[in-house]
Amino acid sequence: MKNLKDNVSVLKGVGPKKQEALSELQINTIFDLLSYYPFRYDDFEVKNINDIVDQEKVTLKGTIASEPTVVHYGRRRNILNIRFLINDDIVKVTFFNQPWLKKQLPVGKEVLIYGRFDKNRSSMAGIKILQSSDSNQMSSIYPTNKHVRQSTIKETVKLAYEEYKDCIFNIVPDDLRNKYKLENLKTVVHDMHFPKTKKEAMLARRTAKFNEFFLFQMRLQNLKSVNQNKGLSIKFDQTKIDQFIDKLPFELTDAQKRVVNEIFMDLKSNRQMNRLLQGDVGSGKTIVAVLGIYACIDAGYQAALMAPTEILAEQHANKLAKLFENTNINVSLLTGNTKQSARKELLPRIKDGEVNLIIGTHALIQDSVEYADLGLAIIDEQHRFGVNQRKNLREKGKGTNVLAMTATPIPRTLAITSYGEMDVSVIDKLPAGRQPVKTSWIRENQFKSVLPFINDRLSSGEQIYVVTPLVEESEAVDMKNAVNIYESFKNIFEPKYQVGLLHGKMNDDEKNSIMGEFQKNNLQILVSTTVIEVGVDVSNATMMIVFNSDHFGLAQLHQLRGRVGRGKNQSYCLLVADPKTEVGAKRMNVMVDSNNGFIISQKDLELRGPGDVMGNAQSGVPDFKVGDPVADLTMLNIAQQEAIQIVSQSDWKTKYSKLFEYVSENNKKIFD
Repeated sequence: MKNLKDNVSVLKGVGPKKQEALSELQINTIFDLLSYYPFRYDDFEVKNINDIVDQEKVTLKGTIASEPTVVHYGRRRNILNIRFLINDDIVKVTFFNQPWLKKQLPVGKEVLIYGRFDKNRSSMAGIKILQSSDSNQMSSIYPTNKHVRQSTIKETVKLAYEEYKDCIFNIVPDDLRNKYKLENLKTVVHDMHFPKTKKEAMLARRTAKFNEFFLFQMRLQNLKSVNQNKGLSIKFDQTKIDQFIDKLPFELTDAQKRVVNEIFMDLKSNRQMNRLLQGDVGSGKTIVAVLGIYACIDAGYQAALMAPTEILAEQHANKLAKLFENTNINVSLLTGNTKQSARKELLPRIKDGEVNLIIGTHALIQDSVEYADLGLAIIDEQHRFGVNQRKNLREKGKGTNVLAMTATPIPRTLAITSYGEMDVSVIDKLPAGRQPVKTSWIRENQFKSVLPFINDRLSSGEQIYVVTPLVEESEAVDMKNAVNIYESFKNIFEPKYQVGLLHGKMNDDEKNSIMGEFQKNNLQILVSTTVIEVGVDVSNATMMIVFNSDHFGLAQLHQLRGRVGRGKNQSYCLLVADPKTEVGAKRMNVMVDSNNGFIISQKDLELRGPGDVMGNAQSGVPDFKVGDPVADLTMLNIAQQEAIQIVSQSDWKTKYSKLFEYVSENNKKIFD
């Protein structure tokens, strides 16, 4: 019995060599072949010469008005020229390296020629001569490699469709197809590969996109529902929480209150929390995490907070120790630099529950670290950790609730695709009193003109970050480097102001020492690579200068800018760049125009793509065949909402049996 899972080798003419070549294109089954859609179409509809756009590929119908001439040049290269009469217009047509066409182009013959039209010169670079049966047709163009020709894919797809079209059935429920006026799947497959008109191709592609997004979201939402059980139910005392909040030296914003309530609802439920907390730089995520920790420990459980760097872990430990003074919360720090004697004394106290808040780096997930009863695991700057590291912390307890935090605002596209199995909370409002950082972009030759302004900031007792993409000078890349800039700033500002240097090649002790000196204001200017990007909090720093800023992504620039603007004084960000590309210039203008991290991250995604924004290994964005999660965001969002609505129905597995069968078969490879 025929099945879309059949190997392509069952088709006539697909032997071992062709099968291997198709496999290189990830075409192994009939399903793979029929869903290997064209990325564009050549439109052979005959056009009126007056309706053509310059450089458009078109089909023209006319009469050969001159004897074809062939001119040879170079080795085995030639040009065939003819004059083509279209009504009263003469068009010069040139074919490159197709001398055999001369016999097909006698004077007076009416023919169809497909090529690229140059409107200014009234000439055409001919591509091929069409048969009359080709006119008003669409020709599918597929991605290929050196082992597979266009003609091979077209012939094989046609054969597969004819033999297997009766195996194609709709997986998307009929009520959804009717609601959004979607095509039948058999029609979609046919019209994607063999459309007669642009409209047919467009309607088929629209349905194919929705199907792709919807089926991916169904798998994601089912995965989410499967994982939402066997969690710890944290029974905390709300009165104590309220008393703790009342003692804070500031009032929570409405956004913080909303997110805290979402987290508390998760903690109280008997399903495992798997929540992503995202908020712009300085939006107050830490205090939200603090309240989750307090609730968890009040109920008798432990909490752990894992940070990506020792500097950030120490900063969290110091900050939280002060906040939890005069409570029953015992805070300890565990990092790779914790001395062996201190570690030996600390581990048994974690194991027996005496230490109930453990803050640290990836040292928290080492095999030797055992927890008494880990109720809440918080992962700060979660994208800095690998999937396995996050999983290892979660598995340090049974049913441990997980709160992942990020100060890199995730655009809606990535939130839906990469984190769709998580609940997402957003802090979308800055605390009162925070002033937006004023951002400017200057060319490198203008830098001297801003030195008086830098002096003003320093003379006011403020501090300055200076960031560069390289540690040392590189012959291969002409960019400013930290060592040279450090020397330059020392020459300009010392001895009146002290300049420090921080970069990734230093060991942890050196980094911590330099950062400590900057935090104490013993250094007024810190020249650094991007190691200061995450988490370092110096409220007295009011200026961020970024050299070669066009070499950074928008999200990274926004993170760097977030290192200032944390105190009461107005802060500034100065971007120094001579972008050589239009995209580089656009990035600079986006930074100048906006302080909103969510707008910036979406722009970053549009300009660079998800792989570059998140890093290919971490992007998590599936490789959709026809849908574009950036350009088709509205459709992606609709598909997600429909999937959530279906999975929320208790009887959906029987009501939509074909859909459930598909989801069950494909869930295990959702992120392949």
